[in-house]
Amino acid sequence: MQETPEWNLDSIFPSINSDKYKNYLETYTHGIKKLESLISEKKTPFNNWLYNFLKEYENTLTILQTLNAYSYIIYSVDTTNTSYLNNISTIEDFSLQFNKLELDFNQILFENKENLNSFFASYPEYEEYRFILNEKIEDTKHQMSKAEECLAGDLQKTGGNAWDRLHEQIISTLKDCNDKTFNELRNDAYSHNPELRKESYLKEIDLLKRNEVALSACLNNLKGETITLNKNRNWNFPLERTLHSSRINQKTLNSLILAIEKSLPKWREYFIAKAKYLRKNNLTVSKTAGLQNNGIAFYDLFAPIINKKNATNSLLSKKWSYEEAKEYIIEKYTSFSLDMGNFAKNAFNENWIDAKIRPGKVGGAYDEDFALGHQSRILTNFTGTFSDVITLAHELGHAYHFSCLKGKSPLFYNYPMTLAETASTFAETLVKQSMLSNCSKEDKLQLLDMDLQDVGQVLVDILCRFYFEKSVFEEREKSELTANDFNSLMKKAQECSYGNGLNEERHEYMWAVKSHYYSTSLDFYNFPYAFGQLFASALYNQYKQNNSDFPNIYKKLLRNTGSMSCEDLCKSAGFDISTIDFWNSGIEMYINEIEEFCKLV
Repeated sequence: MQETPEWNLDSIFPSINSDKYKNYLETYTHGIKKLESLISEKKTPFNNWLYNFLKEYENTLTILQTLNAYSYIIYSVDTTNTSYLNNISTIEDFSLQFNKLELDFNQILFENKENLNSFFASYPEYEEYRFILNEKIEDTKHQMSKAEECLAGDLQKTGGNAWDRLHEQIISTLKDCNDKTFNELRNDAYSHNPELRKESYLKEIDLLKRNEVALSACLNNLKGETITLNKNRNWNFPLERTLHSSRINQKTLNSLILAIEKSLPKWREYFIAKAKYLRKNNLTVSKTAGLQNNGIAFYDLFAPIINKKNATNSLLSKKWSYEEAKEYIIEKYTSFSLDMGNFAKNAFNENWIDAKIRPGKVGGAYDEDFALGHQSRILTNFTGTFSDVITLAHELGHAYHFSCLKGKSPLFYNYPMTLAETASTFAETLVKQSMLSNCSKEDKLQLLDMDLQDVGQVLVDILCRFYFEKSVFEEREKSELTANDFNSLMKKAQECSYGNGLNEERHEYMWAVKSHYYSTSLDFYNFPYAFGQLFASALYNQYKQNNSDFPNIYKKLLRNTGSMSCEDLCKSAGFDISTIDFWNSGIEMYINEIEEFCKLV
């Protein structure tokens, strides 16, 4: 039996002390100097200058992207290594250098935008870059002067970023009277013990209430700063900036939101059905949830649907070996396409995956991609649960997405968040749907609930967060906001999204929990997740209707994710995401799952 592996990094860099690594540090430094020289010289003739700049820019970006990825992944499996921490600081300084240089480049593009057509005519091999370069020009329209941008960046360290860090520090240091951390209390939401779920929920709210003044100050001041900067950067409203960075238009977002809103009655049926099941099987301590038409208690949203004591040795409850997970994923990937199956096989065989749990290694899972050699590495913490198998399939989906971009410039690796979760969610869906069609009735009930509670968060709760953040920006423009204001706005958002799917035991302090609200880099860090979830399920629906041609369409779509707007990308593959019909086709699969779940319970 294969042991849970650690990854092999030799094909990237043997170590930070290797000659190869040191040579790349030097090459990057030379590249930056060359770019700085090009920035300072005369830009005539512009076509030749831009050609030379892009060549050096791409080479330097390839090195920086690889150094960034490598510095993080070696640290992530050895977080107490001082050398790795110091190395991260060095690479972060490199990134700051590059970002300042990029501001100058964007400004030069903006000033010479009328020359771009001539450039593409002289160098037709760069025609594909038209979208990227025009996007940089558009970004420049939303920049203050260089001096103002640099000042804003410096002030943000003690402004928005500081409020964000304070929020993190408060949440990460909260403990109950038994020294149980806030995050441990949050994790109890998944416990099989109904008393513990409610007890931890009440403690969580109490801790947040005790710290509401500081937490509300963080959110109030951070959103105030964002409004001020957005105005000075010529954004008409906060959502406009997120639409731009997500590469979608307002019509597409409206169709997505409307499709989710129309599905809410079905989601409420699911929440009520789960509440009744929990009550019938003595798996809740709520006094009202599941009675008559009362929805579920907030602390029971993630309650396991089957008691652990009654679990059988099924695919869901068995302990998977790493070898079994490997073979299962390769089989499901191959059932979709030989190309995807061979990719997964290669990733396993080349030791791209670090799955072994050990001291000093970060929790969770991620995929990191490397421009050098166009390869990926995946971190996960494999314990043998079915959830771990899904996580592994998910992260390999990210890596497959990157593999489809092979041969392209690193300028095209920066696809928007709306598309970043497409391949991973699609890969997850392949595995889950295959199991749903082949499992026992007991497993099916549990698997349906696992899927629905996850997707319910991505659709219903994300919609709630969207409503909440929209109302926060509207109210913050009028006046300062207090904890009571945030509680009131959250109550309203939960009522509009969950409705009677929740009973009276709700969570008005969720604004203090979700770190996405406190991000300075992106407002509305919510709907792109719903986009990714439904985009992947809509693609899966297309695959089931036309599975012979679809793998090639899918690979081409992934290959072009960094080259155009979401609307144009999907039109090239035969989809119109600006219509509600497209998003309904993504939701349809989950509506069917809800109906089956309600019958089974």
